[in-house]
Amino acid sequence: MQTISTWTLTDEALRGASVAMGNFDGVHRGHQAVINSARRPDAPLGVITFEPHPRQVFNADGPAFRLMNAEGRRNRLERLGVDVLFELPFTKDLSSLPPDAFARDILSQGLGISHVVVGSDFCFGHKRAGNAEMLKAFGAQMGFDVTIVDLIGKADGVYSSTAIRTALSEGRVQDAADMLGHRHRIDGLVVHGAKRGRELGYPTANMVVDGLHLPKLGVYAVKVEVRSGPQRGIYDGVASLGVRPMFGINTPNFEVHLFDFKGDLYDAHLSVALVQYLRPEARFDSLPDLIAQMDQDSAQARAILAQV
Repeated sequence: MQTISTWTLTDEALRGASVAMGNFDGVHRGHQAVINSARRPDAPLGVITFEPHPRQVFNADGPAFRLMNAEGRRNRLERLGVDVLFELPFTKDLSSLPPDAFARDILSQGLGISHVVVGSDFCFGHKRAGNAEMLKAFGAQMGFDVTIVDLIGKADGVYSSTAIRTALSEGRVQDAADMLGHRHRIDGLVVHGAKRGRELGYPTANMVVDGLHLPKLGVYAVKVEVRSGPQRGIYDGVASLGVRPMFGINTPNFEVHLFDFKGDLYDAHLSVALVQYLRPEARFDSLPDLIAQMDQDSAQARAILAQV
């Protein structure tokens, strides 16, 4: 998948793409319906999205809410067979464009799209003044087709990032996966940590979770995809998401232990799927007590992952 981070294209081969447009945080089942509606046999399949998420620009001091960072979204779109990702830099200049200027300058002249698909609740342009029906009218004027997809869901409501965040906050990772259409993942680079895990016999890969909505703190059985480096592959493992109360640290951290793994993962890119919540974070009276619990966590995770 090719990623384009500007709306002025020089690659003529990508003009005429059929695109889905939206923020696609989580790339849940509703988002997938929009993307699938953009598939055409005679055009590249594209996605137009924005980075950073507009909510981060307009509410910079608000709580972390994203289900995915940009890397995680790119990885998921690649799995869906998207040919090109138009990742537009969301700036004050972009947000100030009136709806008609956005349709003309970016969609028609800048990207040269042939077809755009949006959800029925899609809004765009300065102060979200444009809606899906307005986009359809602009398309008729400017030479691109527009398809509007109705929101979809289950009997108890539409698929939404809000409902998925609630499920993750409660440790209901299977319910989140049902709404997502895939297991919730944390993607990113392995960074250096305090290296306590290796001293305890459980070396871990540390990942940054800044800016992400945090699932329920605690221990998880996980499937780990190593996406770069010589150790590429899929591994079973156990992960801890928390503030490490045993060591008096209050910054949330994500530590992943890969079973039966030998090697160096520093600077590798991981995609860690949460399979099942095992237990809450806890403080132990001694290191031997902590290690004994880690042994139990690992045994439980191995048993669960053997069935998936």
